[in-house]
Formats: sequence, C-alpha cells, structure tokens
Amino acid sequence: MKAKYVVILVVLLILSGCKLQENNTIDSKSAGQVKVLRMGLIPADDAEQMLRDYKPIRLYLEEKLGIPVEITVTSDYTAAIEAMRSKHIEMAWFGPFSYILAADVAGGEAIVNGVRRSDGKSDYHSIIVTRSDSGIKTWADLKGKSFAFVDPASTSGNLIPRKMLMENGINPDKDFKTVYYAGTHNAVELAIANKKVDAGADSDNSYATMVAEGQIDPKVNKIIYTSPSIPGSPIAVRNDLPQDLKQKIKNALITMDEQTIHKVSGWGNIAKYKEVKDSDYDIIRETAKILGMNITGPQAAKK
Repeated sequence: MKAKYVVILVVLLILSGCKLQENNTIDSKSAGQVKVLRMGLIPADDAEQMLRDYKPIRLYLEEKLGIPVEITVTSDYTAAIEAMRSKHIEMAWFGPFSYILAADVAGGEAIVNGVRRSDGKSDYHSIIVTRSDSGIKTWADLKGKSFAFVDPASTSGNLIPRKMLMENGINPDKDFKTVYYAGTHNAVELAIANKKVDAGADSDNSYATMVAEGQIDPKVNKIIYTSPSIPGSPIAVRNDLPQDLKQKIKNALITMDEQTIHKVSGWGNIAKYKEVKDSDYDIIRETAKILGMNITGPQAAKK
C-alpha cells in the first residue's frame, strides 16, 4: 500500500467503518451534564496490564473531579480516534500522529503530555531495530528484508520511520520483501526477537520499558538507527466539553503528585505532566504532508 494512501484509509475507516453503538453519548448541547469521564488508551502493551497500570490515575482523577472515571484500552489507534469522534470517550492518550488525526476528525484538543523522570524531557524518538545476528548494519542492508511497522496511525511506529527510510533511499512500499503492521510496539519487538521479522520500527520509550522489564534483551534486539526528537504523546480531551471541566482535568493532571504518577509504569517513566497546545504538533502535520499523507477529514472545519 502506498504511503500517501495509508492515512486516507485510516480516516475512511474512522468515518465510515468502525461504527460504535450510539448509546450513552454526550453531544455538545449536553456536555455540561458529564456524569462519567471516559478515557481511552491506545494499545502499547497488553490491555489488561495497561488497565492495571493506569488504575492509580483513574482513582486520582475520580477524587479530583468528583465523578466516576472509566478507562478502556482500544483495539487499535483507529478505534481510539473513532471512540472520540462518536463521543464514546471524553479523553484519550494519543500518540502525536494519532492525535493530529483525532484533532482533525474527532474534535480532539491536546492539554498535557508527560515529562520523564530520567532527563526532564517530554520528547521521544523513533528507532529502527533488528536482531544482532541479522547481518543488517546499514540502511542498504534493509532492502529485500521483512519489516514490521506498529500501526498506520503510529508516530514512532509508522510516520517517522517511513520518513527516515525514504530519506535514506528506501521505499517502504517497494524495497522490503514483506511489510506488516504488528498492532502494538511490544509486538514489533517480540516479532524481531522471535525471528518472525528481520527488522521493525518502535519508540525508544517502549524499547527501554521492555528492556527494563526483561521482555527483550538489548544484546539481541539491537537499535541501529534513531530519529530526531518527536514531541511527546499528548493526553487530549474533546473540544466540545465545558471549558471548566477541561480546565479541571488539565489542572488535575498538572498537579498530580509524584507518588501517584510513579505507580504507573506506562509510557516514558513519567515524573509529571506539563501543559501543551495543538500547535506544538504542527511539526507532525508538516511531516505527514512531506510524505504525501492526507490528514484532513470533513469534520476538520468544525475545529
């Protein structure tokens, strides 16, 4: 599938394919009556594990907001965007690329992203990984090999590595023996470790987490290329929510105590959250345009 059609397909799936039942939705007229805050997570790990990891966040937000909070892990990136577009969630943790899609077609509004404990930064990187015994050492060595991306709407697992590959003389739609989407970051690393694929794309955050947890061995899964900095994954809310509720959610996340945050072993080993705005992700929009990807949808004008 050619790169410029990948996101068009994602948006078409969002707008016409992944329909959810329309029960218990909140439209803009009734948004002031939010009784339950529903948060969606894009799949980065096993769904049950992610729900356990984020339980402290759920309990914390319930206390600060005074309403029940429900957290679900969606089946893929597209499902998270569709859930927001269909008003089945009020809040979501997106990757930068899935966020700009959600902003254009689902009314998503970035409010915060995480700052790491290790270095005080909120950015991250895409990486190209292969097995140490694969014989792959250069960009040219990747040609004719099998390659795994994460998801069409993944930033570090599709958008940025496609740009890196093309800048180094590799057409990801023509120069690989086989290409497939593994679905999650962890699945890419495990496919490499188990010799099901020659190389793949991941984020340095998920790679570091898997190494720390003993799921992969850095002597086996070897990073051969690292991208320039990528703005951190944002937490976004629907922009049709009452302004006071959006502000309460933002304030609750920014003032979250470190003890609560440290209980969550999710993305990036976070120390705190900081405020972000939509324009912080314009660099992702520019990258998508460079790759010939159409990131707009018929609802974009309603932003």
